Amino acid sequence: MIVSQRSLVTGGAGFMGSHVAEELLKRGQEVLILDDLSGGFADNVPLGAEFVHGSVTDFNLVNRLFEKYRFNYVFHLAAYAAEGLSHFIKRFNYDNNLIGSVNLINASVNFDVECFVFTSSIAVYGAAQLPMTEEMTPLPEDSYGVAKYAVELDLKASREIFGLNYIIFRPHNVYGERQNIGDKYRNVIGIFINQLLQGRMMTVFGDGAQTRAFSYIGDVAPVIAKSVEIPDAYDEIFNIGADTPYSINYLAQVVSDAMGLECRVDHLDARKEVLHAFSSHAKAEKIFGARIPTPLEEGVHRMVEWARKVGARQSKQFEHIEIAKNLPPSWALR
Repeated sequence: MIVSQRSLVTGGAGFMGSHVAEELLKRGQEVLILDDLSGGFADNVPLGAEFVHGSVTDFNLVNRLFEKYRFNYVFHLAAYAAEGLSHFIKRFNYDNNLIGSVNLINASVNFDVECFVFTSSIAVYGAAQLPMTEEMTPLPEDSYGVAKYAVELDLKASREIFGLNYIIFRPHNVYGERQNIGDKYRNVIGIFINQLLQGRMMTVFGDGAQTRAFSYIGDVAPVIAKSVEIPDAYDEIFNIGADTPYSINYLAQVVSDAMGLECRVDHLDARKEVLHAFSSHAKAEKIFGARIPTPLEEGVHRMVEWARKVGARQSKQFEHIEIAKNLPPSWALR
């Protein structure tokens, strides 16, 4: 009798997590999703996955799940990934993105998980030399990046001390269907689409000349899902995403074109952020194979078609600001 592999996917009701869970199911795995629905939606959970409503910060729940299900693999995608906002919510950021991760690492060691797959971020690099490569020494400039890098270091230490295998991915600016377009603090493509669906202007911090390489989810999720099947990927770090950077101004035009609307932008005061960020993917292509990336215009068109079906979402105000000093006015509590 063939015994199925069983995976835990944290954040599996969210954007990236639901796509990774779907890919795992296609590959014949049993999948349990743990998500607190703080940024995801229950209807994102793919058919065939078991769903548990809860948080990675609840270590008692985490331990009970590991004891009951004896996971082969952990795919940890749960995070609150608002890089700019993380400066102002340090405790919340570290509780969710660092302590929650440690709960999972502890359980993975104690229950003999075969491999821990962690989605980090190119935020760990900071304003590093471009393009960003895995050999560079990370110098994160925001609390979100600091938390992600701390988890990376802990995974490395856990491999050396306890033998816990890991695979670390550093994705960047991933977009596509199922993204929470109602989150005004992160995911610029979703923010633009949501604003246009509401008949509003697109808001841009600064002059819009900052650049990012926007990565379509369909190019990212399959690689993450199949990574545990590739021994050469174990105990390695991989940048993953698109190669070509575009300015925010150009992105605004692409989104407007996909919506069939005039490009109307409201420039807000600049915020402190890395101005240019894109990475090399040579290492990932060597291990996982070369891929033909989805063009930005095509990926945005697919996302717009999905967004038209689900409709605009109301942006929620983050109510747990810990530091108000220098908070961008558009983020301040009203």
